[in-house]
Amino acid sequence: MSTTSCTINGLAKDLTGIDPTTPLLWVLRDHLGLTGTKYGCGIGQCGACTVHLNGAAVRSCSLPLAAVAGLEVRTIEGLARIDRLHRVQSAWDQLNVVQCGYCQPGQIMSAAALLEQHPRPTDADIDQSMAGNLCRCGTYERVRAAIKLAATLP
Repeated sequence: MSTTSCTINGLAKDLTGIDPTTPLLWVLRDHLGLTGTKYGCGIGQCGACTVHLNGAAVRSCSLPLAAVAGLEVRTIEGLARIDRLHRVQSAWDQLNVVQCGYCQPGQIMSAAALLEQHPRPTDADIDQSMAGNLCRCGTYERVRAAIKLAATLP
């Protein structure tokens, strides 16, 4: 029986009995009950399943569990602190970005990773970083505005 050890949202996890080729998305949702990360396409193209792996935005639907051994995974559930929302979540709330909301966890995780790399992103930085996050409702302009607002928040 194989065991994969990693850290998820700050907690050490020893994941035993899960096939190491299982996509991280299904480990998070089906084995750990972290359902904020969404299934969209299953091939890493839409961004709904975006999580952070050692701080970088990655698609969890196409990332096998074995690839996260010894690494830090952060999901939308682990983005906020106990006492307050992450600045991206706060900006999303202030600007009413969400329409249907299905893609928003992935959008927020991509935006948070962007701001870690580029604290004051240009439009080109935003375009490049967010291009792979699809939104059927077309909230792209609100996403851009929220990223710019989040860049000004503490």
